[in-house]
Amino acid sequence: MNTNLGISSVFNPITQVLPAAGSKPAVSFTDVLGSAVNQVESAQQSAHSAAMDLLANGKGDVHSVALATQRAELSLELFQQVKNKFVQAYQEIMKMPM
Repeated sequence: MNTNLGISSVFNPITQVLPAAGSKPAVSFTDVLGSAVNQVESAQQSAHSAAMDLLANGKGDVHSVALATQRAELSLELFQQVKNKFVQAYQEIMKMPM
C-alpha cells in the first residue's frame, strides 16, 4: 500500500497531463477530469481495503489504515473544491453579456 501523503502525490496525475506553457494541449479536459476521478476512487478503494484487511484478516496496523483513510478524505475534499471552482467560473462566464 502506498502511504506517501505528500501534496505532490495528490497533484501528480494532473501535472503529468497538463501541457507546458505555449504548447499544444496533449490531452483533453475530459481526460484530466477522468484521471482525477480515478485517483479519488483509487484512494477510497485503498482505504477500504486497508480497513478490511485490518478488521477481517488482522493484517496491517491502525496507523496505516488511518493514513489511507485520511488520504482518501483529503483527495475527495480537494476534488470537491476544484469542482466548486469550476462551477463558479462557469456561472461567472454565463453571467457575462454577449
